[in-house]
Formats: sequence, structure tokens, C-alpha cells
Amino acid sequence: MATMPFIPHTSDDVHAMLALLGVDTQDTLFEEVPKELLCTDPLDLPAPLSEMALTRLMRERASQDAGLLCFTGAGAYEHHIPAAVWEIASRGEFYSAYTPYQAEASQGTLQVLYEYQSMMAALLTMDVVNASLYDGASALGEAILMAVRAQPACAKRVLLPATVHPHYRQVVQTLLAGLAIEVVSLPYCAQGGHTLPETLEAYPAHSFAALVIPQPNFFGILEEIHLLTDWAHRQGGLVIGLVNPLALGLLAPPGEWGSTGADIACGDGQPLGIPLSSGGPYFGFMGCKQALVRQLPGRIAGRTQDKQGETGFVLTLQTREQHIRRAKATSNICTNQGLLTVAATIYLSLLGPEGLRRTAVACHEHTLALAERLRQIPGVSIRFDRPFFHELVVQLPCSATHVLTRLAQHGISGGVSLAPYYAALPDTLLVCATEMRTPADCARLAHTLTTLLTEEG
Repeated sequence: MATMPFIPHTSDDVHAMLALLGVDTQDTLFEEVPKELLCTDPLDLPAPLSEMALTRLMRERASQDAGLLCFTGAGAYEHHIPAAVWEIASRGEFYSAYTPYQAEASQGTLQVLYEYQSMMAALLTMDVVNASLYDGASALGEAILMAVRAQPACAKRVLLPATVHPHYRQVVQTLLAGLAIEVVSLPYCAQGGHTLPETLEAYPAHSFAALVIPQPNFFGILEEIHLLTDWAHRQGGLVIGLVNPLALGLLAPPGEWGSTGADIACGDGQPLGIPLSSGGPYFGFMGCKQALVRQLPGRIAGRTQDKQGETGFVLTLQTREQHIRRAKATSNICTNQGLLTVAATIYLSLLGPEGLRRTAVACHEHTLALAERLRQIPGVSIRFDRPFFHELVVQLPCSATHVLTRLAQHGISGGVSLAPYYAALPDTLLVCATEMRTPADCARLAHTLTTLLTEEG
């Protein structure tokens, strides 16, 4: 196995290390790796470039990104991010800081995490929020595991509506594989696009550990959160609220669902000041009621006082596998998306409650305006008849995938085709309009779509 030229070890360094390990060659060192897994053929790579030539090449590649007019949501949204958010988050104290194991050297990071938790707890109306997770999908998976641990008297079954994001459902299946936890998919109403409370009658008391309620759901439809929450609690199950945090500027927070509120709240924090960035990184959030705090994965930053009575910040709860709990840990989460939570903290601080409400209202108003324009196009209709937020499902007279391809040719990212995820929704398009979309943007989409459908005949 040849030494790669970018590894800083000289041949003498390599031989010295091999001698210390008692092996002759690197091939011997890695002989336990099955031969069929080794890459023995030379890689088909282009000739190396100088820094100047490489910089020019990458700029040319970057210029090919057309910057499409975005009407695509489906879990990742184009929102306005105040310039101050990443100007502050990119400071060296935050940008290069590592996990705050040593409180005496990490007061700034710990304070930001504490402020993040405090603001998210107020937004979700939860008693406790942890210091973030990887993304919304893994946060949902961890919430389900948490609910099952907290409900030993209930069957190891979770009710998961089909209106939950398809990718989230895939991640849940992956995380729960081999754990003997049954995931029941709940159907949605063909007319309204929501989970019907009457479909839950087949699940008596203690026959499930938790019910997941998305709000809004993947279709943008608002679920019957109060009815579903109270029903689940009457059956002895926990309620997991899967929410869009920005929507909570307008919609009821999970802690106020039903008579007593959801037990766990989770979701993706991308709408809170995190750019799309070609798919990430984003961060997940999770909060819960005080009674469940010992089952909460991840970590919690807390505020305390030192011997001199000065305020200080520490990590107060870390039920993680590489600490003393080891095999008894509640989760195998190894770190968190700290930099992203810093950005979210700054974003929430800048907007405040009123700014968040105004942003949510603008998103809703723009989506309503877009729906009105689209339903005027011959052959196009709005698929579901219930209230929606942020995005909606549009029924087309032809293949949605084909329409998306044609729209992209006109500089428009027109949404997501639902056919690959929902067989009962062929020729449907999930479209989104955030506060970034102007009336002129909506008019452009409607005009282009009208022209394309006319050409298709």
C-alpha cells in the first residue's frame, strides 16, 4: 500500500511506527480487512492542478449554479437570514470552539447554549430543551426511543402518521430496526390530507407508547392537534409534537396542545437562521416535560453560581455513552450541532417574538397568494381542502417530474413531486412560498407554469 503524498509522514516515520507495532509493512497492518474490500486499481483522477488553476476551475463550476427561484420546501426552506447572524456566529470564539467539556474554559459557549435552550423552551412551551441534535429526522427517532423508554407499561408500539416527512419516516425505521419497536403507519384523509382521529379507535389503552403529531404536516396541512393529543393521553400514551419552529410564531406551541400539552417536542431548526447550503448541515431540537428529563438524550447547559456568588454556566445533564453511564446511556449521540444553535440563538434574539410572528404571517400570506394564482391555471387545482401553512399540494394535469424539469430550464425550482413517496398522489407537486417570495415571483411561477402546460397540450 503506497503512502499517499499528502500525508505528512516521511518513509522513515512510517517505518519507525511499523517497527514499534511489530509489523513489516502497511499491508500487514491492514491484513484483517477482507481482500475484496480493498481498492487495488488506480483511481481515474485528472492530472493535478496548481492553486491558481484550481481556483479558476472551481469559480467556473460555481458559476454554473443558476440560483433558481425557489418554491421548494419539504423540510428545508429559503428564509431571509439577517447579515448579523453569521457575522457573529463566524467569530473565532464560536466558529472554532469545541464541545464545552471544561466549563472554566467554555463560559461563552455554555452561555449561548443556555440562552438557546431558554428561548427554544419558551417557543415550544416545554419545561426543558437539550443543546440540540443532528437534524430533525434523527431528533424524531430519538424522541420515539425516549417515549418507549418512558412507557414500560405500554406496548412497544408507536403510531406514526403517513403525513410525517417521508425521509423522517425512513430514518425512524433505520434507528428502530432490531429494537422490537413496532411502527404503525396511520393513513391520511384523501380529501383533507390530515390524520383522521377516528382511525385511531383500533388502538386501545396502553397498546402503544406514543403518538407522533406533525404540525404542520408534510403536506403543509394543519392537523387536529388538540383532538389527537387528548385522545392519546386518554389511552395512556405520550404525544410527540413534530413541529416547524418558525410556524410557532403563528400556531399553537406543542406545550399547549389539548388539555395538558404534548409530552415531547422535536423538529429541525433549519428555519431559524440556517442557510440551505445544498442540504446542510442543519440541527435538530428536542424538548420535553420535566417528568421526562432523565430520558432526554444529548446534553443540557445550566446556570449556577460559583463560590464568589458569580453567575456561571455548566453542563448539568449528559446521559451520553462516552461518559460514566456508558452502556446505561439513553443515547449514542456523540456531539451536537453547536455552531448551528449559536446561529439560531442569534436569529431568535434579533427577531424576537414579534419578528418571528411577522415572518410566519408573511409566509402564510404569500402561500395563500400563491395558491390563489395557481388555482386559476386551467387544469391545476389545490389537492386538499383543509387549512395549510407554508406549503401546499398542487394537482397537475400531467407528470409533476416532467413539469419540474421544464420549470428548472426556466430558472425556477418549482417544488417536490409527491409521486415517489405517495402512490395515491400521482401528478402532484408540493410547493412552498416563504417571506422571500414576492408577488412578482409568484406571478412568474404561475405564468411559466401556464405556458408549459399549454405547450404540453
